Amino acid sequence: MLSLALAGKPNAGKSTFYTAATMAEVDVANYPFTTIDANRGISHVRTRCPCLDLDDRCDNDTCHDGKRYVPVELLDVAGLVPGAHEGRGLGNQFLDELTDADAILNVVDASGGTNAEGEPVEVGSHDPLEDVDFIEREMDLWLASIVDRNWESIQRQSRSPGFDIDEALTEMLTGFGATTADVAASLRELEYPEDPVKWEDEQRENLAREIRARTKPIVVVANKIDVAPTENVEALLNLDRPVVPATAEGEVALRRGVEQGVIDYDPGDEDFEVQSELPEGTQSTLDALTETMAEWDGTGVQAALNTAVYDLLDHRTVFPVQDQTHWTDAKGNVLPDAFLLPTGSTPKDLAYAVHSDIGEGYLHAVDARSNREIGDEYVLEEGDVIKIVSTAN
Repeated sequence: MLSLALAGKPNAGKSTFYTAATMAEVDVANYPFTTIDANRGISHVRTRCPCLDLDDRCDNDTCHDGKRYVPVELLDVAGLVPGAHEGRGLGNQFLDELTDADAILNVVDASGGTNAEGEPVEVGSHDPLEDVDFIEREMDLWLASIVDRNWESIQRQSRSPGFDIDEALTEMLTGFGATTADVAASLRELEYPEDPVKWEDEQRENLAREIRARTKPIVVVANKIDVAPTENVEALLNLDRPVVPATAEGEVALRRGVEQGVIDYDPGDEDFEVQSELPEGTQSTLDALTETMAEWDGTGVQAALNTAVYDLLDHRTVFPVQDQTHWTDAKGNVLPDAFLLPTGSTPKDLAYAVHSDIGEGYLHAVDARSNREIGDEYVLEEGDVIKIVSTAN
């Protein structure tokens, strides 16, 4: 399962976003370090379900009338403050917990209502643009410190015959999620001496920055758009990186309303409907939320998750079935499973994702839409429905 992590300074709204995305109960309060121990939960990305191409909708619990929700892990950790890479605040704990994440959602208080330390201030008095680079910088410096601490080992290895710096760095950075391809691509972007003994601090920092960018891509979540000055949100949207406007509090309110049976809404919808009469105070709050969602095309919570998985991580959703005619499994369940695979994946990759035994026994695959066999080199596309034929079936 893909893993996404929420990063940001205290009081930016990370825990509220986590609640909105998972509906798990966590501590939410207006003071720094509300979150001490990491919260791990299951959220979902949203895509079009292939059942829309059938006569009837599938009865899968994760499909809402053709809106398919595919699970991903979501991690919410302690807020970050300046100097976190040196251990200030809960920095080391925070950064260590990010190592397994595939992508980062940097939750920024777009309202400017919290200072650099995460302390409440007057709305608009802090520039949220400062909080965007801050997270990246702390992560880069933290990884640079890890590289520094292990560089002596690289130097020792370099004295051995057949030393390969790509292999040595990959071994060192495996725990951070770096592959041989990541290391090789990063080194191609850098100028550095062949002898690791001659590397300087700046070159190691540049390496850390490149590795972090490749292994921990970041989506900026411009949170609190419901109270943010418009110019703040627009300034964030003008950045040269993915930015998604969001109101985590608004999403929580809608999810609660759905639970209570008073609101009709699916995560990622651009609007909602009120199903019953509400108290005056509640109605006015929802009226304001309607205006916010109309201006920004929804609450942004689902959009942020989708941007991380489908855009930054460049994944596609594929649906394996056993019966290519009816798109069912052996029990007759229609479109029972959905897998997120990197762009460029093949049917055999899907087979291994389903189960290692299925992959090892892979024979061929069938495109269930056309009912035709497809080649082993076929590149899977978003929404493909595929039957895997394997000796392990």
